Amino acid sequence: MRNFDLAPLYRATVGFDQIAGLMDRVFTSDLPQPTYPPYNIEKTAENAYRISLAVAGFAADDLTVEVKENALVVAARKADEADESRTYLHRGIATRAFERRFTLADHVRVTGATHADGMLHIDLVREIPEVLKPRRIQIASPASTHQTDKDVVEAQAVN
Repeated sequence: MRNFDLAPLYRATVGFDQIAGLMDRVFTSDLPQPTYPPYNIEKTAENAYRISLAVAGFAADDLTVEVKENALVVAARKADEADESRTYLHRGIATRAFERRFTLADHVRVTGATHADGMLHIDLVREIPEVLKPRRIQIASPASTHQTDKDVVEAQAVN
């Protein structure tokens, strides 16, 4: 088990408690991570991402995609097929039920999901609120230190 001292993080930052908690969960997790189904995470644009999962053997109706409290949960459950007329000599296509979780950062939302050719594609976008974008603050001159409320200059967004 690895131990990391996060004290420098707390000394130099404000409001990053979630990151410290996330790092703690990642490094203390001794449970093996599931490898089924295989997946890719792509960055498709500056603020856009795509998660692709290989879900061969599952129909769109067998899959569910949900967002719960900054977590994307993809689950699949194959309907029971009681087809006794088939005799398999080899059954290599895994259609076992699964649940895969992805932790989403703040301001990341799912924009859509598509299922084609045995692949489930989930598109995500990071939308930074106007309040969090950089703003330029105008500096008042010393002569204007006795301002009234109507003389206060609003901060403007910098693009």
